[in-house]
Amino acid sequence: MKITVVGSINLDFVATAGLLPRAGETVTGATLARHPGGKGANQALAARKLGADVALIGRVGDDEMSSAAMALLIAHGLDLTGVDTDLAEPTGVALIAVDQTGENQIVVCAGANHGVTPEHLPARIDCPLIVQLELPIATVEAAVDRATGFVCVNLAPAAPVSDQLLRRADLLIVNETEAAFYGDLLHRGGGRVVVTQGARGAIMYQRGAEVARAAPPRVTAIDTTGAGDAFVGAICLALLEGMEVGDALAFACAAGAVAATRPGAQPSLPTRAEVEGRIIRS
Repeated sequence: MKITVVGSINLDFVATAGLLPRAGETVTGATLARHPGGKGANQALAARKLGADVALIGRVGDDEMSSAAMALLIAHGLDLTGVDTDLAEPTGVALIAVDQTGENQIVVCAGANHGVTPEHLPARIDCPLIVQLELPIATVEAAVDRATGFVCVNLAPAAPVSDQLLRRADLLIVNETEAAFYGDLLHRGGGRVVVTQGARGAIMYQRGAEVARAAPPRVTAIDTTGAGDAFVGAICLALLEGMEVGDALAFACAAGAVAATRPGAQPSLPTRAEVEGRIIRS
Protein backbone atom coordinates (compact mmCIF):
# COMPACT_ATOMS: atom_id res chain seq x y z
CA MET A 1 0.00 0.00 0.00
CA LYS A 2 1.51 3.34 -1.10
CA ILE A 3 0.36 6.52 0.69
CA THR A 4 1.45 10.13 0.20
CA VAL A 5 1.35 12.51 3.17
CA VAL A 6 1.63 16.25 2.64
CA GLY A 7 2.24 17.82 6.01
CA SER A 8 4.26 19.39 8.77
CA ILE A 9 7.59 18.27 10.19
CA ASN A 10 8.51 19.56 13.66
CA LEU A 11 10.82 18.98 16.55
CA ASP A 12 8.86 18.74 19.81
CA PHE A 13 10.18 20.12 23.09
CA VAL A 14 8.15 18.36 25.77
CA ALA A 15 7.97 19.52 29.39
CA THR A 16 6.33 16.94 31.65
CA ALA A 17 5.01 18.23 34.97
CA GLY A 18 2.53 17.27 37.65
CA LEU A 19 0.04 19.92 36.54
CA LEU A 20 -0.56 22.07 33.47
CA PRO A 21 -0.24 25.80 34.19
CA ARG A 22 -3.24 28.08 34.22
CA ALA A 23 -3.05 31.50 32.58
CA GLY A 24 -0.33 33.50 34.30
CA GLU A 25 0.83 30.57 36.43
CA THR A 26 4.35 29.10 36.61
CA VAL A 27 4.75 25.37 37.19
CA THR A 28 8.13 24.07 38.36
CA GLY A 29 9.68 20.63 38.71
CA ALA A 30 9.16 19.61 35.07
CA THR A 31 11.41 17.32 33.04
CA LEU A 32 12.36 18.17 29.45
CA ALA A 33 12.60 15.84 26.47
CA ARG A 34 13.03 16.37 22.73
CA HIS A 35 11.17 14.22 20.19
CA PRO A 36 10.49 14.37 16.45
CA GLY A 37 6.92 15.44 15.67
CA GLY A 38 4.62 17.46 13.43
CA LYS A 39 1.21 16.16 12.38
CA GLY A 40 2.30 15.32 8.85
CA ALA A 41 5.42 13.47 9.92
CA ASN A 42 3.59 11.72 12.76
CA GLN A 43 0.80 10.45 10.51
CA ALA A 44 3.28 9.38 7.85
CA LEU A 45 5.34 7.40 10.36
CA ALA A 46 2.19 5.94 11.93
CA ALA A 47 1.07 4.52 8.58
CA ARG A 48 4.60 3.29 7.84
CA LYS A 49 4.95 1.42 11.14
CA LEU A 50 1.59 -0.25 10.47
CA GLY A 51 2.76 -1.55 7.11
CA ALA A 52 2.29 1.11 4.42
CA ASP A 53 4.86 2.39 1.93
CA VAL A 54 4.79 6.13 2.67
CA ALA A 55 6.11 9.21 0.88
CA LEU A 56 6.21 12.49 2.83
CA ILE A 57 6.17 15.94 1.25
CA GLY A 58 7.23 18.78 3.55
CA ARG A 59 9.98 21.22 4.51
CA VAL A 60 12.61 21.61 7.23
CA GLY A 61 15.14 24.28 8.06
CA ASP A 62 18.87 24.28 7.38
CA ASP A 63 19.72 23.65 11.03
CA GLU A 64 20.64 21.03 13.60
CA MET A 65 16.99 20.55 14.55
CA SER A 66 16.16 19.16 11.10
CA SER A 67 18.32 16.08 11.70
CA ALA A 68 16.54 15.35 14.97
CA ALA A 69 13.13 15.98 13.41
CA MET A 70 13.86 13.56 10.54
CA ALA A 71 15.68 10.85 12.48
CA LEU A 72 12.83 8.34 12.92
CA LEU A 73 11.46 8.99 9.42
CA ILE A 74 14.84 8.02 8.01
CA ALA A 75 15.23 5.07 10.35
CA HIS A 76 11.89 3.58 9.27
CA GLY A 77 12.54 3.98 5.55
CA LEU A 78 10.02 6.61 4.47
CA ASP A 79 10.38 8.14 1.02
CA LEU A 80 11.65 11.64 1.86
CA THR A 81 12.56 12.83 -1.63
CA GLY A 82 9.69 15.33 -1.34
CA VAL A 83 11.15 16.99 1.78
CA ASP A 84 12.94 20.26 0.95
CA THR A 85 15.31 22.42 2.98
CA ASP A 86 14.40 26.04 3.66
CA LEU A 87 17.49 28.24 3.86
CA ALA A 88 15.65 31.15 5.47
CA GLU A 89 13.35 29.63 8.09
CA PRO A 90 14.15 27.22 10.95
CA THR A 91 12.71 23.74 11.34
CA GLY A 92 9.23 23.87 12.86
CA VAL A 93 9.03 23.54 16.63
CA ALA A 94 6.23 22.52 18.99
CA LEU A 95 6.37 23.53 22.64
CA ILE A 96 4.39 20.92 24.59
CA ALA A 97 3.44 20.73 28.25
CA VAL A 98 2.19 17.36 29.51
CA ASP A 99 0.69 16.61 32.94
CA GLN A 100 0.63 13.41 35.00
CA THR A 101 -2.61 12.22 33.33
CA GLY A 102 -1.21 12.58 29.80
CA GLU A 103 -3.17 15.73 28.93
CA ASN A 104 -1.25 18.38 27.03
CA GLN A 105 -1.01 21.98 25.89
CA ILE A 106 0.72 22.68 22.58
CA VAL A 107 2.10 25.83 20.95
CA VAL A 108 3.44 25.38 17.41
CA CYS A 109 6.06 27.60 15.74
CA ALA A 110 5.62 26.69 12.07
CA GLY A 111 9.00 27.84 10.76
CA ALA A 112 9.86 26.09 7.50
CA ASN A 113 6.42 24.47 7.33
CA HIS A 114 5.00 27.81 6.18
CA GLY A 115 7.33 27.60 3.20
CA VAL A 116 5.58 24.57 1.71
CA THR A 117 3.73 26.13 -1.23
CA PRO A 118 1.71 24.58 -4.08
CA GLU A 119 4.85 24.85 -6.22
CA HIS A 120 6.45 22.16 -4.05
CA LEU A 121 3.75 19.65 -4.93
CA PRO A 122 3.70 17.25 -7.87
CA ALA A 123 1.27 18.01 -10.69
CA ARG A 124 -0.67 14.85 -9.84
CA ILE A 125 -0.89 12.76 -6.69
CA ASP A 126 -2.00 9.35 -7.88
CA CYS A 127 -1.76 7.34 -4.64
CA PRO A 128 -3.93 7.81 -1.55
CA LEU A 129 -3.35 11.17 0.15
CA ILE A 130 -3.38 12.30 3.79
CA VAL A 131 -3.25 16.00 4.70
CA GLN A 132 -3.69 18.10 7.84
CA LEU A 133 -3.89 21.87 8.45
CA GLU A 134 -0.41 22.68 9.84
CA LEU A 135 0.70 23.84 6.38
CA PRO A 136 -0.65 26.89 4.51
CA ILE A 137 -4.29 26.23 3.63
CA ALA A 138 -3.62 27.06 -0.03
CA THR A 139 -1.06 24.25 -0.14
CA VAL A 140 -3.41 21.77 1.52
CA GLU A 141 -6.19 22.63 -0.91
CA ALA A 142 -3.82 22.36 -3.88
CA ALA A 143 -2.72 18.90 -2.74
CA VAL A 144 -6.32 17.74 -2.42
CA ASP A 145 -7.16 19.21 -5.84
CA ARG A 146 -4.27 17.31 -7.45
CA ALA A 147 -5.16 13.97 -5.86
CA THR A 148 -6.75 11.43 -8.18
CA GLY A 149 -7.70 8.83 -5.58
CA PHE A 150 -8.56 8.48 -1.91
CA VAL A 151 -8.18 11.67 0.15
CA CYS A 152 -8.16 11.94 3.95
CA VAL A 153 -8.23 15.41 5.51
CA ASN A 154 -7.47 15.68 9.21
CA LEU A 155 -9.03 19.07 9.96
CA ALA A 156 -6.52 19.91 12.68
CA PRO A 157 -5.86 22.45 13.93
CA ALA A 158 -9.30 23.81 13.06
CA ALA A 159 -9.26 26.60 10.47
CA PRO A 160 -11.56 27.83 7.69
CA VAL A 161 -11.26 25.75 4.51
CA SER A 162 -13.11 25.78 1.21
CA ASP A 163 -16.37 23.97 0.70
CA GLN A 164 -14.71 22.24 -2.26
CA LEU A 165 -12.12 20.63 0.02
CA LEU A 166 -14.77 19.38 2.43
CA ARG A 167 -16.79 17.88 -0.42
CA ARG A 168 -13.78 16.30 -2.15
CA ALA A 169 -12.49 14.42 0.90
CA ASP A 170 -13.33 10.74 1.12
CA LEU A 171 -12.59 10.88 4.86
CA LEU A 172 -12.68 13.84 7.24
CA ILE A 173 -11.25 13.34 10.74
CA VAL A 174 -11.86 15.73 13.64
CA ASN A 175 -11.84 15.66 17.41
CA GLU A 176 -14.80 16.99 19.38
CA THR A 177 -13.48 20.55 19.54
CA GLU A 178 -12.85 20.61 15.80
CA ALA A 179 -16.26 19.05 15.13
CA ALA A 180 -17.89 21.92 17.02
CA PHE A 181 -15.88 24.44 14.94
CA TYR A 182 -17.07 23.01 11.60
CA GLY A 183 -20.57 21.96 12.60
CA ASP A 184 -22.86 20.80 9.79
CA LEU A 185 -20.24 21.70 7.16
CA LEU A 186 -18.62 18.34 7.87
CA HIS A 187 -21.60 16.43 6.48
CA ARG A 188 -22.25 18.28 3.21
CA GLY A 189 -20.25 15.89 1.08
CA GLY A 190 -20.72 12.19 0.50
CA GLY A 191 -17.55 11.10 2.25
CA ARG A 192 -17.15 9.59 5.68
CA VAL A 193 -16.63 11.74 8.77
CA VAL A 194 -14.94 10.45 11.92
CA VAL A 195 -15.20 12.28 15.23
CA THR A 196 -12.68 11.12 17.82
CA GLN A 197 -13.62 11.33 21.49
CA GLY A 198 -10.41 10.46 23.32
CA ALA A 199 -10.86 7.68 25.87
CA ARG A 200 -14.52 7.29 24.79
CA GLY A 201 -13.53 6.14 21.32
CA ALA A 202 -14.73 7.38 17.94
CA ILE A 203 -17.85 7.60 15.78
CA MET A 204 -18.07 7.41 11.99
CA TYR A 205 -20.78 9.21 10.03
CA GLN A 206 -21.82 9.31 6.40
CA ARG A 207 -24.17 12.04 5.15
CA GLY A 208 -24.82 12.92 8.79
CA ALA A 209 -25.94 9.43 9.84
CA GLU A 210 -23.90 7.28 12.21
CA VAL A 211 -22.53 4.17 10.50
CA ALA A 212 -20.10 2.82 13.11
CA ARG A 213 -18.59 3.46 16.51
CA ALA A 214 -15.75 1.86 18.43
CA ALA A 215 -14.15 2.02 21.85
CA PRO A 216 -10.44 1.96 22.63
CA PRO A 217 -8.85 -0.52 25.03
CA ARG A 218 -8.42 0.76 28.57
CA VAL A 219 -4.90 2.04 29.09
CA THR A 220 -2.98 4.24 31.48
CA ALA A 221 -2.24 7.39 29.50
CA ILE A 222 1.27 8.80 29.79
CA ASP A 223 1.27 11.31 26.91
CA THR A 224 -1.59 11.80 24.45
CA THR A 225 0.43 13.99 22.06
CA GLY A 226 0.71 11.44 19.23
CA ALA A 227 -2.50 9.51 19.83
CA GLY A 228 -4.63 11.39 17.31
CA ASP A 229 -2.00 11.05 14.60
CA ALA A 230 -1.67 7.33 15.28
CA PHE A 231 -5.46 7.12 14.82
CA VAL A 232 -5.32 8.94 11.48
CA GLY A 233 -2.58 6.78 10.02
CA ALA A 234 -4.27 3.62 11.26
CA ILE A 235 -7.77 4.27 9.99
CA CYS A 236 -6.56 5.35 6.56
CA LEU A 237 -4.49 2.20 6.16
CA ALA A 238 -7.31 0.01 7.47
CA LEU A 239 -9.90 1.43 5.07
CA LEU A 240 -7.49 1.26 2.14
CA GLU A 241 -6.82 -2.38 2.95
CA GLY A 242 -10.56 -3.01 2.70
CA MET A 243 -11.47 -3.48 6.36
CA GLU A 244 -15.15 -3.15 7.20
CA VAL A 245 -15.78 0.32 8.67
CA GLY A 246 -16.44 -0.89 12.21
CA ASP A 247 -13.27 -2.99 12.23
CA ALA A 248 -11.27 -0.09 10.78
CA LEU A 249 -12.54 2.20 13.51
CA ALA A 250 -11.66 -0.32 16.23
CA PHE A 251 -8.18 -0.80 14.72
CA ALA A 252 -7.60 2.98 14.76
CA CYS A 253 -8.88 3.36 18.32
CA ALA A 254 -6.44 0.69 19.46
CA ALA A 255 -3.58 2.46 17.68
CA GLY A 256 -4.38 5.75 19.38
CA ALA A 257 -4.68 4.09 22.78
CA VAL A 258 -1.33 2.32 22.51
CA ALA A 259 0.34 5.58 21.43
CA ALA A 260 -0.99 7.31 24.55
CA THR A 261 0.87 4.87 26.81
CA ARG A 262 4.33 6.14 25.83
CA PRO A 263 5.99 9.56 25.82
CA GLY A 264 6.66 11.53 22.67
CA ALA A 265 4.67 11.79 19.46
CA GLN A 266 6.72 9.66 17.08
CA PRO A 267 8.48 7.40 19.62
CA SER A 268 5.04 6.33 20.89
CA LEU A 269 3.65 5.19 17.52
CA PRO A 270 2.76 1.47 17.62
CA THR A 271 3.60 -1.44 15.37
CA ARG A 272 0.93 -3.56 13.70
CA ALA A 273 1.37 -6.38 16.20
CA GLU A 274 0.91 -4.00 19.12
CA VAL A 275 -2.32 -2.64 17.65
CA GLU A 276 -3.83 -6.00 16.71
CA GLY A 277 -3.20 -7.27 20.21
CA ARG A 278 -5.28 -4.48 21.78
CA ILE A 279 -8.34 -4.21 19.49
CA ILE A 280 -11.76 -4.27 21.16
CA ARG A 281 -14.10 -6.03 18.77
CA SER A 282 -17.85 -5.38 18.89
